[in-house]
Amino acid sequence: MRIIRFLDAQGQIHFGVPDGNGEAQLVTGDVSGPYAVTERRLAIAKLLAPVQPTAILCIGLNYRKHAAETNAKIPDFPVLFLKNPAAVQNPGDPVELPRHLASHQVDYECELAIVIGRRAKNVSAARAIDYVSGFTAANDVSARDWQRQWGGSQWCRGKTFDTFCPLGPVLVTPDEIGDPNNLNLQTRVNGQTLQKSNTSDMIFSVEKIIEFLSGSTTLLPGTVILTGTPEGVGMARQPPVWLNPGDKMEIEIEKIGILANPVIEEPC
Repeated sequence: MRIIRFLDAQGQIHFGVPDGNGEAQLVTGDVSGPYAVTERRLAIAKLLAPVQPTAILCIGLNYRKHAAETNAKIPDFPVLFLKNPAAVQNPGDPVELPRHLASHQVDYECELAIVIGRRAKNVSAARAIDYVSGFTAANDVSARDWQRQWGGSQWCRGKTFDTFCPLGPVLVTPDEIGDPNNLNLQTRVNGQTLQKSNTSDMIFSVEKIIEFLSGSTTLLPGTVILTGTPEGVGMARQPPVWLNPGDKMEIEIEKIGILANPVIEEPC
């Protein structure tokens, strides 16, 4: 099933199953918990990120070729960092280049995102998908200067500016995804393909990531997990490719669709 979160003409937020003609069949409940599809339909006035995360947990250096392009050692355990839930951005809405706390090295990162559907603690890899409500596309936008130079060796400052976590366009349930560890994904900027890979290059599988993150730790419903980015990031290119006002980013993941966001400067 493909589920969206959207605004109706009165500005009310709903979940629904899109029909492809500008309307959605309403879903009652929360996609991070119990829900049901109804017969009621509403016009989609604006598409929103498919989930409001309770937490955003991110895995770094999880693609073999990305680790190689950054000259990083293959990690023994998943590398964890966090994003502020307020960093979420809707499909189609702009990513803002920070200007108050300025960065001029902002980068794109296409990622498969997992949405946890029920409380999970000490979950085995064999049962991990039972705790997943769905998958969506994510863009782990990153200010590399704050990440690498000015962040005090921590990644969070460079990863968690406002609008730095676009999600969408839909949440796809596990039964429709099939094997999440074999999905094509890519990034295009202004129509040019800069990342192109498959989740089979991940060092730690979706199931292993959930097993690790839930170890001695409760993952709340609505937790979003970003699973890492493949090779082709802007900072690893020669010369580096940084985002500029007027750029258009497109993150495309097989069976999920295209997450598109323009780039602007942060309003002063």
